[in-house]
Amino acid sequence: MMSEKCYRKEFIGCFGMPVDENPTVVVMDAAFRAMGLDYLYNASLVRPEDLGAAVAAVRALGWKGANTTVPHKIEVMKYLDRIEPDAALIGAVNTLYWDNGQLVGANTDGTGFVVSLREAGMEPAGKRFAILGAGGAAKAVSVELALAGAKKITVVNRTAAKAEALAALIRGRTAAQAEARAWDGPFAVPADADFLINCTNIGLLPDPNTPDVDWSTVRPELIVCDVIPNPPHTRFLAAAEARGCRTFDGLSMLVNQAATNIRLFTGKTPPTDVMKAALAAEFAGAAKE
Repeated sequence: MMSEKCYRKEFIGCFGMPVDENPTVVVMDAAFRAMGLDYLYNASLVRPEDLGAAVAAVRALGWKGANTTVPHKIEVMKYLDRIEPDAALIGAVNTLYWDNGQLVGANTDGTGFVVSLREAGMEPAGKRFAILGAGGAAKAVSVELALAGAKKITVVNRTAAKAEALAALIRGRTAAQAEARAWDGPFAVPADADFLINCTNIGLLPDPNTPDVDWSTVRPELIVCDVIPNPPHTRFLAAAEARGCRTFDGLSMLVNQAATNIRLFTGKTPPTDVMKAALAAEFAGAAKE
């Protein structure tokens, strides 16, 4: 006779294309083991034409939720019952969870960054941020910083129209000031900026490059952040430290993003120290291969 435990495993999915290199499985599994939860997190290759069926499976099979990654973060919104206000403002969803029988879409990309700043004693309210990039990560981080009370956000991008679109969104929908800058050469960091944040994928392994910044404008009092988690200590951060800056890596952002997801899925608070150690070990192992 099969035990009751055989019927109690809860499922959560991650839908994307590709998903092979997604590190979320490692960090989620580590958290569930530490919490003593009988959950299975499965990364699933989902083609764009199958996304609707994948979301229907979450409903039909009673899954606890799902994460979405490239290329599904926008398209998935039409299959949900409700979208969280900040996710609607960002225009993308990376987390699906249940709330009172409704399948709800949230975006935890930017919230993970804000939580990480606050955990490190860096309150974003009233501060000025220079954001490198205007893609999905830049949009999520910028919007959440604006909602958290940032005073000013400068968006820097090689496609000036994308930078202006994001700056206009922030000006029109939040209380923060926002401006766009064209990234057509080494970026001169504004003299009044408190934070410089790389929200591009420049420097993500195996890319050896660093964002094009005028390092003479990087003051020691500037806090420099990189959303790239792998490698955790990027060349960009190393260069900032050489200028005397305090730095902040993308590993904490990724962990706090996953922790927020787990709270939405389970209602419980996970051990972020265990999650960060598991993720760091995974990246260290991959670097040796």
